Amino acid sequence: MANESTETKAPKKLSLPALTAMVVGSMVGAGVFQLPARFATQTGVYGALIAWAIAGTGMLMLAFVFQNLANRKPKLDNGVYVYAREGFGVYPGFLSAIGFWASACAGNAFYWVLIMTTMSQLFPEMAPTFGEGDTWVSFIVSAVAVWGFYFLIRRGTKEAAAINFIVTIAKLVPLALFLILVIFFFDGKVFMDNLTGGYDVPGGDALFMQVQGTMLVTVFVFLGIEGASVYSRYAKKRADVGKATVLGFLSVLALFASISILSYGILPKSDIASLSQPSVGGVLESAVGQWGGIVIRIGLIISVLGAYLAWQLLAADVVFAAAKDEDLPAYFSRLNSRDVPEKAVLWTSIFVTAILFAVQFVDNALDFTLDLTAALSLVPFALASGYALKIAIKHDGYEPNDSRRTGELVVALIATVYTLFLLWAAGYVFLFLACVLLAPATILYWRARKALNAKIFTPIGMVLFIIVLVFGIIGVILLSTGAVQI
Repeated sequence: MANESTETKAPKKLSLPALTAMVVGSMVGAGVFQLPARFATQTGVYGALIAWAIAGTGMLMLAFVFQNLANRKPKLDNGVYVYAREGFGVYPGFLSAIGFWASACAGNAFYWVLIMTTMSQLFPEMAPTFGEGDTWVSFIVSAVAVWGFYFLIRRGTKEAAAINFIVTIAKLVPLALFLILVIFFFDGKVFMDNLTGGYDVPGGDALFMQVQGTMLVTVFVFLGIEGASVYSRYAKKRADVGKATVLGFLSVLALFASISILSYGILPKSDIASLSQPSVGGVLESAVGQWGGIVIRIGLIISVLGAYLAWQLLAADVVFAAAKDEDLPAYFSRLNSRDVPEKAVLWTSIFVTAILFAVQFVDNALDFTLDLTAALSLVPFALASGYALKIAIKHDGYEPNDSRRTGELVVALIATVYTLFLLWAAGYVFLFLACVLLAPATILYWRARKALNAKIFTPIGMVLFIIVLVFGIIGVILLSTGAVQI
């Protein structure tokens, strides 16, 4: 590639609106269009309100964590990876970077399969061709699109971010239309019948169990909250990073909660739960007719395309940062003539294509991949929260007698507890399966350390590697014996 180098050039600068759009664009993807049915299968109005209160509080604390870290550690760029590395060591930082990257790639593969499924719904005569995203035609079309985005991104980060800003605005239009029409057709009696979700009838799930069943879903739809932090080195003003994170989060929380809760005023809970995805389209279609479902499905395609672009940028940037810090081979830090980490983008696109290929041979891979995507993202979140807690305890980055330290310590503590709780709620299976990827990926870390003639592991790092290796072996056993089906 012409003018390829490993030197850092002057980065393109992004404004507060553009950074905020990165956060909103990262979060408002496929998940929001699935919320009505995913919630209705678990809970009613009361449970939904409690779930959003818990998720909103926990994720808001996480948003504040990224804001505080941006202010206290302004020299740390590409937050999710660097915060883990700075706080807990080189190998934990490497695991955070690879985990985040793999999570993004798995989610991006899902996006293309969902687009193909939606195309089958929009054009029923094409359903045998596209299927549920699991046909060879779907794979070829998706793969072509993946590489089309690759050539777009390699033209420059600023150009891709500008397109993401436009797409973010465009995809919010059908969701805004949904909210307006649902409010207009809202039926108070139907809403009241959906209040309890069945916990007050014999055999119904307790309210706590209902709420617990929604937790991983809320994690998935909020993925991207770290978008501005990951992209911090491109901000015109460092203070804009924290502002963009909080502004983007609050906007998206209001949107997600409104869509899921107002849907209970259109159809009985059991009917919402039985809707095919995207269930937002089914809800609107039941209120206004077939055209409502068509509008939503078109909106979903636009939304997913925007989310895919944002996540490819974020995933590649994390790999690039790890390579710049010499925790991955220097190959991944090479820049092209447009200041794009092209090798990182290249291998991100290759991995997404590989997952799409594997989908053709695996049953129920998408539902599993969605949950694994959310679970993998929790580790970087927990490490970032833990680092914020650590610096607050040690007064690192704070002036003497700084009155804000106590409040920021409480925020970091809540965020840490929340993310650790979610890791527990996700289940041990996902932890084992994540290590199936992380254990062999450690070879890249080993190569990078050998190239530096540096010590491979600290004592704590060696213990962590042994744990990852053992858990990875257990994951392989679970898969090979059929104890876990993907």
